[in-house]
Amino acid sequence: MKLLLTSAGVKNPSIRRALVDLLGKPVEEADALCIPTAGYGHPMVGPAGAWRFITGRSAAPMCGLGWRSMGVLELTALPGIGAERWRPWVRQADVLLAGGGDALYLCHWMRRSGLAELLPSLHEKVWVGMSAGSMVMTPRIGDDFVEWKPPAGGDETLGLVDFSLFPHLDHPDLPENTMAEAERWAAALPNPAYAIDDETAVKVADGVVEVVSEGHWQLI
Repeated sequence: MKLLLTSAGVKNPSIRRALVDLLGKPVEEADALCIPTAGYGHPMVGPAGAWRFITGRSAAPMCGLGWRSMGVLELTALPGIGAERWRPWVRQADVLLAGGGDALYLCHWMRRSGLAELLPSLHEKVWVGMSAGSMVMTPRIGDDFVEWKPPAGGDETLGLVDFSLFPHLDHPDLPENTMAEAERWAAALPNPAYAIDDETAVKVADGVVEVVSEGHWQLI
């Protein structure tokens, strides 16, 4: 699977070019499924946030980029309808768009729904994450980002990449998200980590990691 791990969606032309490169075709020729599930697990996100994400009216450009088609893949619904029904939807899509919220809640439902098990076989599929939708692909999110607690506890996520992510670096509405705090957070992790602002994304394709940025970031 190809990954575009963003802090706040496709915020600038550089990130959009990275997306088109991963897709291998224009956005307007690609079919997308959006995943709003993470939003329901975070105390600061409500149903209005899910609506804004799905309709492309959020401040994080993802669903409103001009896709040829757009569908909603709500992971909490999948166990009740059976894999034989929803797996073809995923295979037919070009890209999966994962919204923000709580990374552990998203990870839990990716596993319980069976989507996590399917991902390694989707070699040409593109995953675009925003905040928690990006962090879920890392091995650990760190205690600072634990809100919803999974049944087994811990802060482990899917580990499809070998680094962690600290999103929304130096965001004006999040005064605690400083580089000093990112460095303190990263010091407790056993793996490398990227601190990225909202103008930055981490692109992963064929094992190659590339930072795409019109803002600022740091590998810790």
